[in-house]
Amino acid sequence: MKRTLNAALALTACGCVFIGQATAQVRSANGITSLTVQQSSSNGATIDYANAKAMPMPSKSVVSDATQEMVAALLAPASLSTSGRSAGNDGDANPSLSPVMLGAPANLDGVTPQDFGTNHHPFTTAKADLQGQATNTHYPYRVAGKLFFNIGSSTYICSASLIKRGVVVTAAHCVANFGHSQFYTNWTFVPGYRNGVAPYGVQTVAQATVLTSYFNGTDSCAVSGIVCQDDVALLRLNTVGGAYVGTSIGWFGYGWNGYGFTNNTNHISQLGYPAGLDSAQYMERNDSQGYVSSANSNNTVIGSNMDGGSSGGPWLVNLGVAPALTGETNGSAPARNTVVGVTSWGYTSTAPKEQGAAPFTSGNIVVLINAVCTATPGAC
Repeated sequence: MKRTLNAALALTACGCVFIGQATAQVRSANGITSLTVQQSSSNGATIDYANAKAMPMPSKSVVSDATQEMVAALLAPASLSTSGRSAGNDGDANPSLSPVMLGAPANLDGVTPQDFGTNHHPFTTAKADLQGQATNTHYPYRVAGKLFFNIGSSTYICSASLIKRGVVVTAAHCVANFGHSQFYTNWTFVPGYRNGVAPYGVQTVAQATVLTSYFNGTDSCAVSGIVCQDDVALLRLNTVGGAYVGTSIGWFGYGWNGYGFTNNTNHISQLGYPAGLDSAQYMERNDSQGYVSSANSNNTVIGSNMDGGSSGGPWLVNLGVAPALTGETNGSAPARNTVVGVTSWGYTSTAPKEQGAAPFTSGNIVVLINAVCTATPGAC
């Protein structure tokens, strides 16, 4: 399925916030391309929170033999690249951040539930909430959130997460139109979003950054513009009251070059807001064994029941609060809450129940982070 968008939304006053972009400057240097935005309330660009559509997930039509691919991944030699990671932080829990009501969500039409995976790739998908208890305001879940943005006059959603106090990671296809040298606009990140409520307010974006190879369409892709090696983007947030939201709510760590993988496989926890589950109003969690697929630009593939709207959501290793060691020892890659990729693509058919992610490498996430943090150290 091509990433084509039917931009026809009825914009309503209820649930809408006007976030303009008076000045937008695109710069390319050293293999990265950034859009720097100066916010203004004067030009009437609109984020329609209540009626936002799920960003169509880049989808490939050919269903591969997952069993054979997983066997091949296990038999393949391990990567010789040196892996690395950057630690996360659980924040200082500043009570001054107040919830914001974004409007009652509208029903999303045309979403088909997913039931059973024909690729026989095991997974468990469930709400991130516990029975009778919301987890969206607890670390580590509150670090992930819903991403709203405009394509033309229409509002779309993806998923995203903080990996520095003021830096959000998402999929490049939620930020730019592959190969068209075109950025989308008016991104707003809502960490811990739950059923129309923004518990930590709405975070606007100061700068969007992608690799130039993705922006101009020269990135290596098994399926052009869909299954690519660098579908990764960073959004630098604006401060609120002089501080970045991550200072209070924390941020995830991130790893690259196969951190946490052994024999090209790993256990992945995926977070996101898929439209096919609870109408994208609640954070969902998916757990599955992931493997490196050489046939798919060395993307990581997991079993998953998520779909459009989950794009850009974090793929983590060791999600959760670490237990105290009382006689046990840690494994070889024990770092908690470490993002190693973001949701990138699925299948045109709902039957396979698999999704893929461009893995974090020293050639994408490290290059992007270095560029953003060098320019704005306070955001990191």
